[in-house]
Amino acid sequence: MTKLCPECGDKIVGRIDKKFCSDGCRNAYNNKMNKDGKNLIRNINNRLRKNWRILEESNPDQKTKTTKTKLIEKGFDFNYFTSIYTTKVGTVYYFVYDQGYLPLDNDFYALVKRK
Repeated sequence: MTKLCPECGDKIVGRIDKKFCSDGCRNAYNNKMNKDGKNLIRNINNRLRKNWRILEESNPDQKTKTTKTKLIEKGFDFNYFTSIYTTKVGTVYYFVYDQGYLPLDNDFYALVKRK
């Protein structure tokens, strides 16, 4: 039985379990299959990376306070974070990887770094 490459339709020569005629066809096929999902993931990862950089540069001493306005001016997006940590007394910290923030009164935020 002759197998055909799902990308270009050429005959596949070689190992019995080979799926594509060449690396180029394999890459082209997989790039097409992953295109839509990759854009979404790439955009979210870029957003998280930017948020992390903003928190890191705003918190050089690993514990400080800032305002919501200052974070927003730098481009921080509060919709993107990687985890939530709730203390035993119910205080909720939001983290972007190891950089965290805690909403305080009057639009202030405590910035922390997880060790």
